[in-house]
Amino acid sequence: MRKKGSAPRLVSRRDFLRLAAATAGAAAVGGTMSGCSEGASENVRLMVWSPSLDQAKDSGEWLQTCCNRFAELHPEWDITYVYGVVDETAAGTTISQDTEASADVFMFTNDVLTNLIDAGAIAKFGGIYADEIKATNSQALLDSLTVNDYIYGVPFTTNTWFMYYDKSVFTEEDIKSLDAMLAKDVVSFPFTNSWYLPAFYFGNGCTLFGDGTQEELGADFGGDNAVEVTNYLIDLYNNPNFVVDADGSGLAGMRDGSIKAMFTGSWDAAALKETLGDNMGVAALPTFTLNGEEKQMYAYAGSKAIGVNVHSKYMVQAIQLAIYLGGAEAQQLHYDLRTVIPCNTELLADPAIASDELVAAQNETFDRTSILQPFVASMSNCWTPVENLGKGIRSGTVTHDNAAEQTKAMNDAMNSDGIS
Repeated sequence: MRKKGSAPRLVSRRDFLRLAAATAGAAAVGGTMSGCSEGASENVRLMVWSPSLDQAKDSGEWLQTCCNRFAELHPEWDITYVYGVVDETAAGTTISQDTEASADVFMFTNDVLTNLIDAGAIAKFGGIYADEIKATNSQALLDSLTVNDYIYGVPFTTNTWFMYYDKSVFTEEDIKSLDAMLAKDVVSFPFTNSWYLPAFYFGNGCTLFGDGTQEELGADFGGDNAVEVTNYLIDLYNNPNFVVDADGSGLAGMRDGSIKAMFTGSWDAAALKETLGDNMGVAALPTFTLNGEEKQMYAYAGSKAIGVNVHSKYMVQAIQLAIYLGGAEAQQLHYDLRTVIPCNTELLADPAIASDELVAAQNETFDRTSILQPFVASMSNCWTPVENLGKGIRSGTVTHDNAAEQTKAMNDAMNSDGIS
């Protein structure tokens, strides 16, 4: 069991003003602080972690560019940066294992937030910092990073998936319905991926942990409504115009023309644009027809954010760097260099960004056809059972004859502490 660290530290306006006053006082009397003499810049060392693509030369070195810009904005600090490669999902485990040796500033997905909090590894944002985050982000984004009324990161993008399609094949009317699309041409879906498959269960009223935060309510993927979905999925898999997307086969099919629509996120946008050119269409999730009724697919949604290590020796500088890396200027560069979809409300109001079909699709999905991915501890029990059900349908071991039994087994496993 992971050892819990110290309680997360709240960085507030009072903390900032106290430290600023101490610095000013030391300079006024000719003293030193952190090796800084009057008139000299304070020496600061910040370790910053991000995914490799944010540091790669052929991707524009987004992180280095932003950090250098931040240093230019703060000549009062002589900043030395140490960069490390840790992707957003791995941050929860990596930082929790040794918080004091980890980065001062890091990027993380909101679903690992509880790991970071349990490890006492992540700072809260309070005071003027929280006010700034609240002023430039939607309430849904704030909710994705809020625990017990405290904000634990600066969001820099929403994290969800949506639909890409070939405009030369499907019309704007076609893409409203998955079944209409399947009647026309080939559609691929990550059927055995448990981040995607629940979309159909959510569409028929299944829930996880009540509103997503009520852990005591558990998973509700086992009733008659869930069985109806399992039966629908069996038929979907056997549709001749349906293809399972696994190990990159969906993207490969889009490239060779054998697949005309697929479901993925912004990370595949550049590859699909290169493949489809002006025929690349992007849209929020369609409906599906279940027992003669239209049901809406719902993707998991979350956020990616900039966090600060509670053990940072340079808390003021770390917290301000996090605010900058999650701010409008850095998000704009992220979008320009890597098509990372901005979430800053000021940027989303910019006509040049608002008119981007990709931006519109991701944000419409986040706002209209998604549910906030639960990040309660028991969520970890939900991934494998759903994956196994998808694999069982693909292998033929889950059939109409045993759909009720297999659906109940999936739900029981989701509500257990482990899977035998």
